[in-house]
Amino acid sequence: MGAHSAPEHSRERAASSLPARAGVGFKSVHLADIEASARDLGFFEIHAENYMGAGGTPHAQLMRLRKDSPLSIHGVGLSVGGAEPLDRAHLRRVKSLVDRYEPAAFSEHLAWSTQGARFLNDLLPLPYNATTLAHVVAHVDEIQEALGRPILLENPAAYLRFRSSEHSEIEFLREVVRRTDCRLLLDVTNVYVSATNLAYSAEDYIDAFPMSYVEEIHLAGYAEDVDEVGDPLLIDAHCAPVPDAVWRLYDRALARCGPVATLIEWDNDVPSWPTLLAQATQAEAFLETRRRAVEDDLKSEALHDDLG
Repeated sequence: MGAHSAPEHSRERAASSLPARAGVGFKSVHLADIEASARDLGFFEIHAENYMGAGGTPHAQLMRLRKDSPLSIHGVGLSVGGAEPLDRAHLRRVKSLVDRYEPAAFSEHLAWSTQGARFLNDLLPLPYNATTLAHVVAHVDEIQEALGRPILLENPAAYLRFRSSEHSEIEFLREVVRRTDCRLLLDVTNVYVSATNLAYSAEDYIDAFPMSYVEEIHLAGYAEDVDEVGDPLLIDAHCAPVPDAVWRLYDRALARCGPVATLIEWDNDVPSWPTLLAQATQAEAFLETRRRAVEDDLKSEALHDDLG
């Protein structure tokens, strides 16, 4: 599609009511700056597992934040791609949090992160085959039934391929959406990281992604390393500004899906509030450019209809 092609909008059942604005991940160290500022942000996002306690300072802060701003809750511990049954106690904790704050969106990862009763400190990859698909579909159905809402499922950062995979990642995600009626969170940085690590085209991935189901986008910086043969290895570390290559890929995605809620993720080496806000402002500029392009397209179509 060209830069001004009409975006895809064929959603029958939205999973998110987030505004098509830029938001940031909430860090308590920023609360005073947030409350002292004009707070011209679309939304804030939190990690569910950081708010599983019954009360205390984290919830007091979140109540203050939630009073004036839309909230997105992002889970990292449900192990959607795991072969074992979901941890029902953890799912109950997630449900309690969702019921308490009624977020505009809840999302999780296409990954696994538990082994028995142990929670691992990683979002681990999975093979894209029929066995894994059955597990993911069953888990997404169970989560959606418990929460009483569709969820957003995020594409992972990849560092290896499985020989047992029978589908591409995009084919796999399409089938999960078809079977569960969930929606998608497109992590553009994960696309760039995976494409670099596995040597495929990030642009082709964005061009093939099912954008009509995308209801949130994530952007972040990454860490750079090398693998055992000296090739570049990118790590999804959320530790730096969004690189230029990811901004360009983001603009390519917006050309297909139109303006959509966009989160700046910065979870490690957390910057000052002005630095984080500047990243969100940059994302907002891309969104505004895309809004204007959509408006121009609509005006052009209306003029064509009048003349016809």
